[in-house]
Amino acid sequence: MSTTEDASGGATPGGAAHDWAEVQASPDFVELRRRLRSFVFPMAGLFLAWYLLYVLLADYAHDFMSTKVVGNINIGLILGLLQFVSTFLITTLYVRHANKHLDPRAEAIREKLEGGPA
Repeated sequence: MSTTEDASGGATPGGAAHDWAEVQASPDFVELRRRLRSFVFPMAGLFLAWYLLYVLLADYAHDFMSTKVVGNINIGLILGLLQFVSTFLITTLYVRHANKHLDPRAEAIREKLEGGPA
């Protein structure tokens, strides 16, 4: 066992042993997890519903999806490209959410565990 591992085999910063179950049950960590889940689960559900709608339309609404909008560009192509746009939008929203709501809390938890700022 190295000097940076506790008796359970988990590596800890500076060799300090932490009760990780206690850390996970702490109000700060519970709030961090709640904030993460309050963004991730709804956003994942919305994206999956949006993707499923696209797949179902592509499979069962051929006439609608092949409706020409401009030149050879049809609704199916536009909706397909919007899948990429929505992926980048979700990524941008997540980064903004993490920077504002998740990272400061995670940093505070880390500082408390390590005994001060890095």
